[in-house]
Amino acid sequence: MPHLSGINQTLGWTLFLASFVTPAVAHNIQVSGDVAATWHIEPNHNPKAGEPARAWIALTRKGGKILPLEEANCQMAVYSQPRKGGDSPVQKPAVKPIAVEKYQGIPGADIVFPNTGIYQLELSCTPKTEGNFQPFQLKYDVTVAASANVASLPSKQLAQSKKTSATKQGWNIPALAVSVVLGLGILGILVRHMVKR
Repeated sequence: MPHLSGINQTLGWTLFLASFVTPAVAHNIQVSGDVAATWHIEPNHNPKAGEPARAWIALTRKGGKILPLEEANCQMAVYSQPRKGGDSPVQKPAVKPIAVEKYQGIPGADIVFPNTGIYQLELSCTPKTEGNFQPFQLKYDVTVAASANVASLPSKQLAQSKKTSATKQGWNIPALAVSVVLGLGILGILVRHMVKR
């Protein structure tokens, strides 16, 4: 059945390429030296201004071994974007060990973002035991949306929230259009191969 392997190959490449086009709410992975970090913001990578959010970072070493907070001194700083060189953090939330999904004792912090807009989280870690790993610093940008209680926001924050929302919608429309075109392309390929049989 050579035509099926062609379909599978075409479908595989199409799905691979589509993964770069469609908006994803996946974990953000970064590497610094011999440590990889997976960032996540709860709830669902969609924090709201004035509402509690939790940031957690799964730190892993080469080979996949978890780097727990008990082996590292970590601090977090939250900055408003755009950020200039001498800007002070908006917050410095306490980093504490948490258990989430399959991870135990990883760094986490509870944050209440004051306004809508883009923020940068910065995690800096040094080893508790010298030579355990190289000190590192990781940065993660997060967009904070308006809270459900929009009426309580000052007008400047409300305008920024609408601007952020319009920007997101502007991205979703082309991504949706490309997804539909890719879906129709896949369907066309499948139909063409079925007709050839």
